[in-house]
Amino acid sequence: MADHDKVVVEPDATPQAAVILMHGLGADGHDFESLVPELRLPAAPAIRWIFPHAPVRPVTVNGGYRMRAWYDIAAIDPDAPEDRNGIRESAQSIGAFISAQRDNGIPTGRIVLAGFSQGGALALFAALRWPEPLAGVAAMSCYLPLAATLATEAHPANAAIPVFMAHGTDDPVVQFSLGEAARDLLLSAGYDVAWHSYRMEHELCAQEVRDLREWLLRILAAGR
Repeated sequence: MADHDKVVVEPDATPQAAVILMHGLGADGHDFESLVPELRLPAAPAIRWIFPHAPVRPVTVNGGYRMRAWYDIAAIDPDAPEDRNGIRESAQSIGAFISAQRDNGIPTGRIVLAGFSQGGALALFAALRWPEPLAGVAAMSCYLPLAATLATEAHPANAAIPVFMAHGTDDPVVQFSLGEAARDLLLSAGYDVAWHSYRMEHELCAQEVRDLREWLLRILAAGR
């Protein structure tokens, strides 16, 4: 099922949990639909998968070309200026997806935020600031946006949120060191980070899918 702002993959049974997964720069919500069967998850817990589409906007790093992007990027560099308004606006839109699932009967403690590349960065930003406990956040091949504001903006409700982070050691798009820096900042702030690195570029690999599966099953079995 799809509509103008998202793709939804429903389980066979009544959903008991939800994963909201954000795509990377220039992709759309269909980009990770194939991940659902690849994960080979059991029938229980029944998971609703939601893949939002980012809005179309000019992206500076790509010469101002209009594409789906959660926010503008001047450069993928820790010293580059960040699109604070765009990041916060997209985090609000993801918050609306969380609220919709909660209002439809899935507790926030059974909702996972996830994403790849720019989508993973947004997942981290939004999850750590969300005012209700979430089941977890999976951030793949990404970095931590507006890192300097985390200390004052992080919400206590998600101080113990499980964090899955994965990155390719040969990533030419989002440097491995940016993923490591995000991991180190989160660890220093006391977050529960499960860190995985793989000999790959800016992509997912089979072992990462297996590791993500195990993590999802663990956090959704535990609940929050």
